[in-house]
Amino acid sequence: MCTDRRDFLKASAGVAGATLLGSRFSFAHTDDADAIQQRQDVPESIKRLQRMTKDVVPISDDERKARIAKAQRLMAEQKIDAIYLEPGSSMFYFTGMRWGTSERMFALVIPHRGELAWVCPKFEEERARELIKFGNDVRTWEEDASPYRRVVEIFRDRGIKTGKIGIEERVRFFLYDGIRQEAPKLEFVSGTPITAGCLMYKSPAEIALMQKANDLTIIAYRATWASMRDGMPQEEFAGNCAAAFRNLGVQGGVFCSFGKYTAFPHGSSTPQILHEGDMVLMDGGCSVEGYQSDITRTFVLGKPTPRQREIWNLEKRSQDAGFAAAKIGAPCESVDAAARKVITDAGFGPDYKTPGLPHRTGHGIGLDGHEWTNFVRGNKTPIQVGMCFSDEPTIVIYGEFGIRLEDCLYINDKGANFFSEQSPSIDKPFG
Repeated sequence: MCTDRRDFLKASAGVAGATLLGSRFSFAHTDDADAIQQRQDVPESIKRLQRMTKDVVPISDDERKARIAKAQRLMAEQKIDAIYLEPGSSMFYFTGMRWGTSERMFALVIPHRGELAWVCPKFEEERARELIKFGNDVRTWEEDASPYRRVVEIFRDRGIKTGKIGIEERVRFFLYDGIRQEAPKLEFVSGTPITAGCLMYKSPAEIALMQKANDLTIIAYRATWASMRDGMPQEEFAGNCAAAFRNLGVQGGVFCSFGKYTAFPHGSSTPQILHEGDMVLMDGGCSVEGYQSDITRTFVLGKPTPRQREIWNLEKRSQDAGFAAAKIGAPCESVDAAARKVITDAGFGPDYKTPGLPHRTGHGIGLDGHEWTNFVRGNKTPIQVGMCFSDEPTIVIYGEFGIRLEDCLYINDKGANFFSEQSPSIDKPFG
């Protein structure tokens, strides 16, 4: 069964390893994708896809060193003496390290001055040293010892006995609390101004990886769309898409909804079978070197009704209005306002009421599918070069259908640019 998108995002957040081509989407189980590949009747549109990742260029060590240096400059500006990170996107961003999370602390400390340092279970030291590229200071702790003391020792060895320590936003509470109790003279603050202050602004190398992820997503989607048939269950549709990504050389997939369930923005738990005349919504993507794509297409199996066509065209105008508002220097909220106005002027809403647009117009994207910052009312953050966002207004009409068109964009010195070609029409969603 094709389940709720948020569940898959939660599940995939815990996946770790040394793999550099992975995905936050796991909407068809691996076994399902394997089964699709082994079937005699695997769709020809899926079967003919071939690996397309030979030209992928990973982030260089020099770029990661520059990121660490930028974080240290931001710490000086914010008067933060060090930041503490556990495994996740921020650790990977700065060091290329992939490590799973458990009850045992594995951590990175980036000080405002001096060499960064690692905290690692003693029995994992040799494996950690195999993977660590930046920093030779590895503090280990035995099973009956305190990892929190090791962290505080790092602070003290860098002259930090008082001052501010930035805690990365996804650090689990028990880790923060243990460090806090070991160092009562230190002040603990949010590390987001440092981490988001780096991750929000993509380099040309990052943009290139995101472009590749988007290109592969459109290819996989087009092949999956071509495989549709009357009577198709959700899991077959999603399995076809997962198999398409696999053939292209990445892991990825979609959540999909049919008929009236397309009005559920993040899917329904009700099993669905595709029938002629149904609206179809597919939302997902893949990752390349950790960098994400996120694309949604909505279309009809068969001939659209005048009502379906009317609302689809309204959604397209709303997405266009959001894109047109994404100007350098404009506040992020202006994009949401522009997209929402199109829908409200057509008689839907107002605000977040349904029928209408019940959520923000877009989110930041990069190493995480959803990251800082958002196209949402109240967000005065100015749009700047290097930022990347989704542009995805949704029109929700419960009991009837929903339509979302989602493409991600990046900002360069000339303004906003879509990573993917927009869906041209409800009849030809991929041109």
